[in-house]
Amino acid sequence: MIRPLEWLVSRFSVDIGIDLGTANTLVCVRDRGIVLDEPSVVAVRKGTNQVLLGGMAVGEGALEYLGRTPPAFHAVRPMKSGVIADFEITEKMLRYFMRKVQPTRNFVRPQVVIAVPWGITMVEKRAVIGSAERAGARRVFLVDEPTAAAIGADLPVHQARGCLIVDIGGGTSEVAVLSLANVVEGECLRVAGDDFNEAISQYIRNKYNLLVGEITAEKLKIASGSALPLEEEIDVEVRGRDSLTGLPRRAIISSVDVREALSEPIRKVVSTIKNVLERTPPELAADLVQGGVTLCGGGSLLRNLPELIESETELPTRVAPNPLEVVARGTGIFLENLELYAQFLEGGEDLA
Repeated sequence: MIRPLEWLVSRFSVDIGIDLGTANTLVCVRDRGIVLDEPSVVAVRKGTNQVLLGGMAVGEGALEYLGRTPPAFHAVRPMKSGVIADFEITEKMLRYFMRKVQPTRNFVRPQVVIAVPWGITMVEKRAVIGSAERAGARRVFLVDEPTAAAIGADLPVHQARGCLIVDIGGGTSEVAVLSLANVVEGECLRVAGDDFNEAISQYIRNKYNLLVGEITAEKLKIASGSALPLEEEIDVEVRGRDSLTGLPRRAIISSVDVREALSEPIRKVVSTIKNVLERTPPELAADLVQGGVTLCGGGSLLRNLPELIESETELPTRVAPNPLEVVARGTGIFLENLELYAQFLEGGEDLA
């Protein structure tokens, strides 16, 4: 139960929900919805963790630096596989995003709900909470990403029936069967969008002797990536550095190449879904025959991925509306009903 003083203070605070992703961070403000969606990238002076541009080289302001910095500077992603890899830079990134969405004259620190991968350790949870508190949060709650995604996708998670959510993000792919707003069976696979990009880069290097960067691989994945053959295959021109001569050059990459490059990481995602289904209690499994699979996250936008999963699991499969936003939207719903959902959240006091 929320104490009267806490209720009064909350009326004057700009409470926010954060989907702290490996690739992108989304911020949802209570009663306003999603107000920020920027890359989880920070540009710093190498060896000092001093953020460039007077602390403003964060998010969109730092993305253009990725892969293009001189030796004295470094563009980093402080999140790896959904958890904090660099505490100091993550704290600075959170502080920047939290200040960006709050009024300039607000003296009440916000309550923050942060979505974290399911199954992370207590040490990793404490790291997230500590970073948010040092960044200016008054109280910090954690909610696992599958639960937030399921609520954001409008699945009937509060009912005594099974729901299957598959969240393919930048650093992790999370598969979970939920009932009564809790994960019954789940698995967090550290193979996701970043691994898709790496697989594409490696394939192009091996087949075409062409070195391409992370951003180029991402664009190629979006432009021509697919999980099954397309009715009309797509050719895309990419540019990079020849691994033999060291000179810049270009090459035409077919969607057939991209699909072959993605076959192994996609196979791992599908295998994880099957593993979770095999462990699901029979009554909940019966519910999934009708409810099917709901996909979200950036990886769910890969062409023909729902069709592949449906053929492999024999369950109806759909992509949630606005799949990139469902986790952040779920944290916003938590904020709007914090007293109701508090029993499903983890706060700093629970992790002491």
